[in-house]
Amino acid sequence: MTRPYYGWAIVGVAALAMVGTLPGRTQGLGLVTEPLIADIGIDRVTYASLNFWATLVGALGALGIGRLIDRFGARVVLTMVAGALAVIVGVMSQVTTVLMLAVCLTATRAVGQGALSVISIAMIGAWFKARLNMAMAIYSIALSIGFMAAFPAVGTIVAGLGWRTAWLTIAIALGVVLVPLAWLVVRRGPEDIGAWPDGGAAPAAGAATAFSHEGFTLGEALATPAFWIFAIGSALYGLAASGIGLFNESILRERGFGYEVYYQTLAVTAMTGLTGNFLGGWLTRRVALARLMAIALVVLAGGVAALPHVSSLAGVMIWAAAMGVGGGIVMVLFFSVWPAVFGRRELGRIQGAAQALTVLGSAIGPLLLAWCADATGSYAAMFRILAAIISVVAVAAATVSLPVPSRDAEPAAHRAG
Repeated sequence: MTRPYYGWAIVGVAALAMVGTLPGRTQGLGLVTEPLIADIGIDRVTYASLNFWATLVGALGALGIGRLIDRFGARVVLTMVAGALAVIVGVMSQVTTVLMLAVCLTATRAVGQGALSVISIAMIGAWFKARLNMAMAIYSIALSIGFMAAFPAVGTIVAGLGWRTAWLTIAIALGVVLVPLAWLVVRRGPEDIGAWPDGGAAPAAGAATAFSHEGFTLGEALATPAFWIFAIGSALYGLAASGIGLFNESILRERGFGYEVYYQTLAVTAMTGLTGNFLGGWLTRRVALARLMAIALVVLAGGVAALPHVSSLAGVMIWAAAMGVGGGIVMVLFFSVWPAVFGRRELGRIQGAAQALTVLGSAIGPLLLAWCADATGSYAAMFRILAAIISVVAVAAATVSLPVPSRDAEPAAHRAG
């Protein structure tokens, strides 16, 4: 009887780790923004400034963690990072001063949104090759379901027991669930259990070790147009999504809609984002990755461009669906493209560099929208500018050629531009 491939257990832990980044993400912090600023006694501008700088500095966590993954492996690094995040979130639940809040915000960004995100994604690339796209699609679906469960659960705790209890609960969950799973379940790669990626037997004479050296170095990857197309495309999605996510209620109010429509759009975006995950996973095996990124960006550009003009409930829901589907496809691509195109040689460092760009985009997005609204009295101009930029990157994605690592053995469908 054939045993199930161990890599699928890794997918489960990786998805759980990504859900664990919630306290370090804009959407997660949004759950506690109102009670937190009231409790600490700071105004919105101060809190927004703290969040901006915390996000920028926290991006360094994504850059540095790749080298540690490449050297020590996911098991050791995930255990340490998950434990560190548990401690940081626990400390944050007790902050009483602006200085302590600034330190904790920065730390949660660096360890949660930065380091833990990179580790989670890199784990899949280390274990899958022939079925990488399937693994990434399942991973995307699992973490989407996880976030859909986590957000209302945390929100309920915040509403009933306060933000401090909610953050302390997350810290305990990280410490008693994710840390033990990281140590007991995760392994560096298939070679640690005598297997070959996707369940085959490990070849003799050190072939498994050789596999880990296929692909590009970080410097080689950064020298290719393809890296920047996928990284910038993903960062632009993060920029638009974070900006809209933080000011969504205000944006819709500008278009004449109340808070009840705002909550409806959250549900629509979540469900269609899951649809985008399924669709993206299916299309990655049938459409060249660069062309699929172009398609996703066109959908996003259309949604962003349409937002300043929606005037009916149906229009709002179509916009929310476009953002969900386009974003869901970009998510699958962001998880899939780095090992598929650049190989495993320095996968952690390459993913870390790409993650840093997405974190930067997430930091800048809300600030750009706030500046635009303050200067013009409306968000509309910035949405038009963003739509134009996203469209330009979509055209570039449709025409870029993907590089081939010197020892690459990926399927031809992945290499086609």
